[in-house]
Amino acid sequence: MESLGLAVLERLQLRGDETVVDAGCGSGRITQALIERLPDGHVIALDASQSMVEAARRRLPDADIRQVDLLELELEQPVDAILSTATFHWIADHERLFARLRAALKPGGRLVAQCGGEGNIDVLRGHANEVRAREPYAAHFVDWQPPWNYAGPDETQHRLLDAGFQEAECWLAPAPKQPEQPREFLSTIVLGPHVQQLPAELREPFIDDVLAVLGEPVVVDYVRLNINATA
Repeated sequence: MESLGLAVLERLQLRGDETVVDAGCGSGRITQALIERLPDGHVIALDASQSMVEAARRRLPDADIRQVDLLELELEQPVDAILSTATFHWIADHERLFARLRAALKPGGRLVAQCGGEGNIDVLRGHANEVRAREPYAAHFVDWQPPWNYAGPDETQHRLLDAGFQEAECWLAPAPKQPEQPREFLSTIVLGPHVQQLPAELREPFIDDVLAVLGEPVVVDYVRLNINATA
């Protein structure tokens, strides 16, 4: 995930004196790299998760890190740019999200982002769905709604323009990965919502069964939605 995020950061051209928001900072790994790119600037790192904010503050004790829901984003002053990696697909309401991000940017400000897009982990999720349909897992997913929003590039471009961005370029890019620690990667990231839906005694068996279906090597069929937009 860090390598994907660093590649997105490379798309954001900076002089070094801008104010930039990291929208969905997580534990602060990309935030740290962004701060290094802004020796005379300022980074505002945001995340909705208290645990992620605490982890980011431990990593970067002197940074401006805030617990904020992006759908309620309000800043004291508009900023020069917004960077976001692996966050937007966790937010259902992209129309409101893009409206709040546009309001946070100066005229001419830039949004550079990447998240899961249309087709993301379809193969892996298909195998996971086979397993969760079995007992004893099925009973715990009766009313479960997947939390992902994997949007396509055309609809995303229209939403950005409707939100007031002057220009928007969106595209999909396959990015398959073979995680070095597949069990940990599946249980904490890709299938984390599945695991959290289960009681503790079924979590490890569920991952065991998914790994058995996937076989080796484990390939995470990422498809990333990339966004470059100008306010």
